[in-house]
Amino acid sequence: MAKRKEIMTLFDVGFWTSRLVLNNLAFVIFLGFLATVYIANAHLAERNVREIQMLQKDLKEMRWYYMSLQSENMYNAMRSEVAKRVREDGLRPQEEAPKRIVVK
Repeated sequence: MAKRKEIMTLFDVGFWTSRLVLNNLAFVIFLGFLATVYIANAHLAERNVREIQMLQKDLKEMRWYYMSLQSENMYNAMRSEVAKRVREDGLRPQEEAPKRIVVK
């Protein structure tokens, strides 16, 4: 029975404890507000970290895509490739030099 009484005294809010809390109620509310702000800040930071990681992954993919398009463009812009493509349309490279027109 003595152990039970000791445990109950731990959970018993005495007169001095309740008076202390009521006298410092503004400070207790302020501490609760600070705790809420701290938790919200942690959640926002985690969300920003996840978003940054996702954007870095997207950026890496876009860089690879850009490099593949750039190499493909460089290959297609080579003179031999251009000649192959226009040959399909019936165009051939000019074999004689262009004639110069002189205006007097």
